[in-house]
Amino acid sequence: MGDRILIVDDEPDLLELVRVNLDQAGYAIETATSGRDALAAVRRSPPDLIVLDLMLPDLSGTEVCRRIRSDPTLATIPVIMLTAKAAEVDRVVGFEVGADDYVTKPFSIRELSLRVAAVLRRRQSRAESSELYSCGPIRLDTTRHRCFVDEVEVALTAKEFGLLCELMQRAGRVVTRDDLLEYVWGRDVTVSSRTVDTHLKRLREKLGSGGSMIETVRGVGYRFAE
Repeated sequence: MGDRILIVDDEPDLLELVRVNLDQAGYAIETATSGRDALAAVRRSPPDLIVLDLMLPDLSGTEVCRRIRSDPTLATIPVIMLTAKAAEVDRVVGFEVGADDYVTKPFSIRELSLRVAAVLRRRQSRAESSELYSCGPIRLDTTRHRCFVDEVEVALTAKEFGLLCELMQRAGRVVTRDDLLEYVWGRDVTVSSRTVDTHLKRLREKLGSGGSMIETVRGVGYRFAE
């Protein structure tokens, strides 16, 4: 079987439509109809990707995503938000809690399948390029998705980890906001540069004494100090 995907939606017809099509595409499928059931399933056996509805009967999809991203053992699982909310503010909130992509209803099942494949490819690419990075008080282990500052582990979301990794890989060079959006969120995801700024503000706060190593280059982007 292919990669394991957890589909979370409380609409039976839509859940079955997505399940059948992704199953036919060669993925191993598990389903859940509530936020709590989804979290239990993820903790019991972490999937390779989650397709997550925003509107659930108990916990919202954003809250489910936030809890997954706050758990270091689950934080790297890709999440595609599936929702009827198409306003930019809803997409921004979804990305800020760590979603990797955002598909609005009604949607083409072909489009969803392509987005699933693209997110899984990005995850595999990151896994294959895993390395250790160390600069100043910060040490980054991309294989185990662990970050240490002054030898104390710091819990980062998948997006925060991705941003730090991209900047450390290019230490001393300026990386534009647009490039960070493409590297971390993907070129097919539509979000504003404010999303990068918001994530980096939180990242600096979490890094404590290492936060100052991420320098703002006004009007251009960011640079990790050499």
